[in-house]
Amino acid sequence: MNWINNIVTPKIKGILAKKDLPDNLWIKCPESGQMVFHKDLEANQWVIPGSNYHMKIPAKKRLELLYDGEYQIIDTDASISDPLKFKDEKKYIDRLKDARKKTGMDDAVVISQGIMGKIPVISIVQDFSFMGGSLGVAAGEAIIKAMNEALLKSCPVILFSAAGGARMQEGILSLMQMPRTTIAVQKLNEARIPYIVVLTNPTTGGVTASYAMLGDVHIAEPGALIGFAGPRVIEQTIKEKLPEGFQRSEYLLEHGMIDMVVHRHDLKNKLITICKHLLKK
Repeated sequence: MNWINNIVTPKIKGILAKKDLPDNLWIKCPESGQMVFHKDLEANQWVIPGSNYHMKIPAKKRLELLYDGEYQIIDTDASISDPLKFKDEKKYIDRLKDARKKTGMDDAVVISQGIMGKIPVISIVQDFSFMGGSLGVAAGEAIIKAMNEALLKSCPVILFSAAGGARMQEGILSLMQMPRTTIAVQKLNEARIPYIVVLTNPTTGGVTASYAMLGDVHIAEPGALIGFAGPRVIEQTIKEKLPEGFQRSEYLLEHGMIDMVVHRHDLKNKLITICKHLLKK
């Protein structure tokens, strides 16, 4: 009897049991509705093959595409903090814990250093999956630390922006990161250290109103939403219909707000070329 219970029964259950499959095997293009197998999408750098729609990328995957090989994550002080003891439908401290568990990140910004095209660079990557890439105290500190490291090592800074703006749960402390990061950028300018910004979808709010629009060169991925207030808010305010493609990368390029729109497949080579030019190599 024990032989049946301990060996035969578990094997039968194992055969009949439904295998656990991830629920994101197929990804739907938000623009065209095309379904793409997740491994094919990853192999294509998270760009939908048919529509060329640029999907959001996790910060760590972005770094893998940027560097020639191994890179080093720069540690930041992102200890759990709730300075205002904020609570809406949920306590802010609990939102932070949930975001960290979901993403495996300490906060919305990852900073690192490595080699890109034989050039030492420091990168700053915002990840939209962590509370909408919002700018809080920890994110601001990380950005400033990365720029200070660049000052010490005299190497270019490449920033990938992706944010819904300042983090409302930190109130005025979040807004203070705008002037603080602006001062850090000014120090890079004074030291003549290249600062290149790659604007990804979306880049809005206080991020656009500060460090994301202060680069020496501004590159945008195709179709990225870039602006301060969103199109819907602007339409409601001015009571007018906005032009087609308003606040998208191509519209901003046409109106002189950014320097170039670059496909993700070509982005690394373009960044290498720009760095070499700015460093006079």
